[in-house]
Amino acid sequence: MHQKTGRLIVIEGTDGSGKSTQFAKLCGRLDAEGQAHHRLVFPQYQEESSALIRMYLRGDFGKNPSEVNAFAASAFYAVDRYASYKMHWEAEYARGALFLADRYTTSNAVHQAAKLSGTARRDYITWLSEFEYTRMELPAPNLVLYLDLPTEKAMELIRQRAEQGGSADIHETDEAYLAVCREAALQVAQWEGWTVVSCVNEAGALRSIEEIHEEVWQLVLPFLR
Repeated sequence: MHQKTGRLIVIEGTDGSGKSTQFAKLCGRLDAEGQAHHRLVFPQYQEESSALIRMYLRGDFGKNPSEVNAFAASAFYAVDRYASYKMHWEAEYARGALFLADRYTTSNAVHQAAKLSGTARRDYITWLSEFEYTRMELPAPNLVLYLDLPTEKAMELIRQRAEQGGSADIHETDEAYLAVCREAALQVAQWEGWTVVSCVNEAGALRSIEEIHEEVWQLVLPFLR
């Protein structure tokens, strides 16, 4: 097994929080600064390894997310990450490269932990870490930036995206589920030491994309070489 010496920074958040936007801006800033890095985006929807994820998200196993238990759904996503790691980035990571990920194991922690509560939720998070980072030998992140957005604001943005021709999966169309995901994510962030970046200001208004990006950049700087 390769000794894992690379660095992995993950951008995470509930649906509608601007993960992809902040990920793209961060990658662009690294390019501008001449900082070598590799980009990972999960799930890998164009790859065969995401087949079960696509079936799950379009509702083949149940139209409500709760119809697929947290452990089964987590396995779908973990296999996709494993395929990506073994086929595309294991060697570079072992050589010490910097990787940025738009979603990762952390997305299971957000979306699947929401299906559980109390000690069952904590047991699930312990299992998830053991399953992916120890048993599957996937790299654990050095830094997780969780973009926190109140659910009502997230739903507004998701609806706007849908009106502009975007599509919504079974997670994004269930407002109550998204609310529980946010509650679970904030709890897991405490347990796992994630860094929470608020997408709203003290008055509850959305912060600008640039303002959030600057906070993200300052948090990433210590991990650059």
